[in-house]
Amino acid sequence: MSLFLFLILVAVVLGIIGFVVKGLFYLLVIGVVVLVLALVFAAVRFRRGGRKHRVPR
Repeated sequence: MSLFLFLILVAVVLGIIGFVVKGLFYLLVIGVVVLVLALVFAAVRFRRGGRKHRVPR
């Protein structure tokens, strides 16, 4: 969960810097890509989360 939040934070910071600073539009694009990857990572992790637990005997 902390990795997901860190990736979201990085995406937001890169997006803000890329939007504000003229000539650094590529940072905005990288921020969007990181955001999408973080959301995919979270979706895969939460979807598989229920199968990892074993039933004790």
